[in-house]
Amino acid sequence: MLDQRLVREDPKLISQELARRGMQVDLSEIQLIAKQQRDLEGKRSTLQAEGNLIGKKVGQLIQKGSSPKSNEVLKLKEDGNLIKQKVTALESEEKGVAIKLRERLLNLPNLPDQKCPNGRSEKDNKQIRTWGNPRIEEGLKNHWEIGEKLGLFETERSARIAQSRFITLMNHGAKLERALINFMLDLHSAKGYLEILPPVLVNTASLTGSGQLPKFAEESFRCEEDDLWLTPTAEVPITSMHRDEILPSQRLPIKYVAYSPCFRREAGSYGKDTRGLIRLHQFNKVELYWFVNPDQSEEAHEQITSDAEDVLKALELPYRVIDLCTGDIGFSASRTFDLEVWLPGAKTFREISSCSTCKDFQARRSSIRTKQGKINKLVHTLNASGLAIGRTMAAILENGQQSDGTVHLPKALVPYFGADLLKPESTDQ
Repeated sequence: MLDQRLVREDPKLISQELARRGMQVDLSEIQLIAKQQRDLEGKRSTLQAEGNLIGKKVGQLIQKGSSPKSNEVLKLKEDGNLIKQKVTALESEEKGVAIKLRERLLNLPNLPDQKCPNGRSEKDNKQIRTWGNPRIEEGLKNHWEIGEKLGLFETERSARIAQSRFITLMNHGAKLERALINFMLDLHSAKGYLEILPPVLVNTASLTGSGQLPKFAEESFRCEEDDLWLTPTAEVPITSMHRDEILPSQRLPIKYVAYSPCFRREAGSYGKDTRGLIRLHQFNKVELYWFVNPDQSEEAHEQITSDAEDVLKALELPYRVIDLCTGDIGFSASRTFDLEVWLPGAKTFREISSCSTCKDFQARRSSIRTKQGKINKLVHTLNASGLAIGRTMAAILENGQQSDGTVHLPKALVPYFGADLLKPESTDQ
């Protein structure tokens, strides 16, 4: 959430920065609401000060010997009661205005970082670096063709169980998924991340705090009889791990790694990636998340990106790093580096991790602060997929495919899977 003071004092800056995102925003209404709130706050504070002064005078008179029922004391008490009534009325009005202002601010995205490249769409994204040598051969298969021949997953029966865009992993497919999850968790834990397994169901406050609500309500699955939603990413529950807390500065950075099933409606994406493991309503993901001091966030962004890259390097998967432009970054992000893995069957790079710094945007929505000396400051938050499991499996199948129908697995995965080769079920006994 954007800083109310910035809305009041420098709306031109907000308009300019949101224009970099391709948004034309009229802040006049929000400014009026913010000013109204500030005026009400000022009136309330003045009245409370007057009430305190009256209470002090009453105490002084009684201390000097005046009767509590004397005209002077009774008159002061009457004035004090009138002030209390006015303060109560102002508090109620102020609360209503504050709610209205928060509702408006919750719909505004984060301001892009100054280093975030300007642009309108993914066409304006900037490639930072590449790693590995992409396979470029004719006749390579897509991962869903490979998976079906190897009996790794079942799509038709999954649609019968649920609906389209759900998948059931079978036999070695299920084993490979489990191996990938354990491999990633171990890799990140060895780097100092604290492993957690958060709830899959999250409340409205958690989704609001991380930035999914109210903007992306249609993208999420909701349990209508409860204030609970299926989490779209472990970023949501991890953000709320420290909601309404003041974190000691010496504890920062706090680094979490979490495995979580994720659920997304993928509204607006129908017709895209309808086959295979790329775009499902339910998928598994290992998430990296940092809480840091504000002066550490730029360095932390580079590090969390590097940590996600290390998974791809260990799995011998060629990839590139993309600096997303202002028109392509997510709602809560200030700057994002996307990792795109090479899929030789599809002959393209596909996003497998978004590594974002949100600065104080989520911390303000969730009231997560740190104490620096005597001053409380909002922390900065960062997140990265480390990695999306289904897309990682797809990349392994396509990059490891052999002409005889088998798939070579990366060496780092062999201890977790128990073999270095995937074979068709008919020959794998």
